[in-house]
Amino acid sequence: MTTLYQDRPLAAPIIDAATAPFWRAAAEGSLLIKHCPACGQTHWYPRSLCPYCMSDALEWQPACGLGTIYSVSVTRAANPAPYAIAYVRLDEGVTMLSNIVDCDLDTLRIGDRVKVCFKAAEGGHAIPMFTPA
Repeated sequence: MTTLYQDRPLAAPIIDAATAPFWRAAAEGSLLIKHCPACGQTHWYPRSLCPYCMSDALEWQPACGLGTIYSVSVTRAANPAPYAIAYVRLDEGVTMLSNIVDCDLDTLRIGDRVKVCFKAAEGGHAIPMFTPA
């Protein structure tokens, strides 16, 4: 069976002062993650305090955009369908919840290598998603 990804409308992200650098970088095709110089940990999702040591001295760090599928599920029932949602473990060690796109969704497997890509959302914003590497 072949289940091809179909583009669907994506809502514009909610952008505030804390996440604006992330969305600016995404618009330029770059994926950023948060790094804490105080404890040396990198984390995802963007937040104002380090979840490991509670420091507020966080920095944005570019991610290479490569990772491995940790878990994946293909949804076929809801509209618009089909789509694949997955936890992707980035090479930097953080795990992101995202979609896998532009491929045969039936071939996706845990352990597959993926790379970041950006899909257009309302208002011209770019949303990070992943495609097979």
